Amino acid sequence: MISPRSEAELAEAVASATGPLLPKGGGTRMIGDVAGEVLDISGLSGVNLYEPAALTLVVQAGTPLAQINSLLAGERQRLGFEPPDFRALLGRDGVSTIGGIAAANASGPRRVQSGAARDAMLGIRCVDGQGVAISSGGRVMKNVTGYDLVKLMAGSFGTLAVLSEVSLKVQSIPEAEVTLVLDGLDDRAGLIALRRALGSPYDVSGAARAGGRSYIRLEGMAGSVAYRAGRLRALFDATLAEGAQSAAIWADIRDVSPLHGRAGDIWRLSVLPSDAAEIVATLLADSGGDGQRDVVYDWGGGLVWLTLPAGLDGNLRKALQGRGAAIKLRGAGAAPFARQSDQVSALSSALKAQFDPFGRFAQGVF
Repeated sequence: MISPRSEAELAEAVASATGPLLPKGGGTRMIGDVAGEVLDISGLSGVNLYEPAALTLVVQAGTPLAQINSLLAGERQRLGFEPPDFRALLGRDGVSTIGGIAAANASGPRRVQSGAARDAMLGIRCVDGQGVAISSGGRVMKNVTGYDLVKLMAGSFGTLAVLSEVSLKVQSIPEAEVTLVLDGLDDRAGLIALRRALGSPYDVSGAARAGGRSYIRLEGMAGSVAYRAGRLRALFDATLAEGAQSAAIWADIRDVSPLHGRAGDIWRLSVLPSDAAEIVATLLADSGGDGQRDVVYDWGGGLVWLTLPAGLDGNLRKALQGRGAAIKLRGAGAAPFARQSDQVSALSSALKAQFDPFGRFAQGVF
């Protein structure tokens, strides 16, 4: 294992590598079995800049998420993209780091309102496969010079370069939060309700379904939240969960807690929200699964977390049939990327050749 303590040491380690490297922060988001010497960046840790008034945070890539959350909470601020904790879902130990979150573009339920991790990333520093340190972006949103390497690296899972520093925009914690809980609906009707809420003018910050219930989250100033909740309750027969109760619901959705401890393969599907119920019904019919225990819908049905028995990969591909993308996160053949078209695969290969011409970075994750 190689454990650099600075960006300069990181660059030297990459430049002198004689075999594949596996970038790793806390190891909480590793998917599949990947060969390579571990390049442990947890030593690159610490806050380089925090300006609460400017909603700006610059941290080294190995900084633990818990440390960042604690720092931001002291100023009643947060990471708006709501990074999930998948340790229980994937059976991982370790400490989640901001570099791993950025490399995986890890984003939670609030993505429907605030965007993904890549949308909060203002700039990065990284080391490419030749051991060259690269800086891209800045510390303010108006910086648009050069190629948008920030968004390229977000979601690249450490296959193009190793992040050493991440600049982020943060947001203030809202005054109030409530969740409308819709019960007694089947998946089709429950997802229709979520799409209707998302299409309303009431600024929904979460729309998910799990355990036979649909959840609609509202955040903001207390008066605004009360008004919007009232308007949505006029459309739906719903009860209200407020404050800590609401937050607990969304922590479970964020971390896909309903699937914790479930046997079988874990899949993540990206589909049209209007197709989600039909696709899942087909898969559950093939597998004998239980929708209330084996499925979590997020983003109004655009993101589906699903447990299936091992060996049903072909059934899933058939059910999708070009209607979306599927990634196996746990089970035989698990990998961080969905299957790509020939055109996308060619582009990915060209990017890999540009950033990592010697093939020093294994196809792994943080």
